[in-house]
Amino acid sequence: MSVFVRFETPKEVSDKAYALAEAARDGGKIKKGTNEVTKAVERGSAAMVIMAVDVEPPEILAHMPALCDERNVPYVYVPSKVELGAAIGLNKPAASVAIMDVGKGKALCEEIAQATAALKN
Repeated sequence: MSVFVRFETPKEVSDKAYALAEAARDGGKIKKGTNEVTKAVERGSAAMVIMAVDVEPPEILAHMPALCDERNVPYVYVPSKVELGAAIGLNKPAASVAIMDVGKGKALCEEIAQATAALKN
């Protein structure tokens, strides 16, 4: 398990996170890339952060869980940066994504936030 992974995410929850990323790509607003995601969390404009577990080197995302906890931004882990990139319409991997506006994925976002809150405890 990577240095920044604080809890094991069940497959059904990570699948929902990919679906949320797709929904936000189509009807909401997203920020991609760790620098953009960090800024979004610091500014309080991120509704949810999705992080890929297979990032190299893992230190890229080492600060993210603590920052999200500090700012009360829910976050979730997904197994693949390639799949995360594809979910937001990129032809390359994405280490992390901030969902700014969930669009039609509001219920899904709340569901993931509740599931990950339970996993953290």
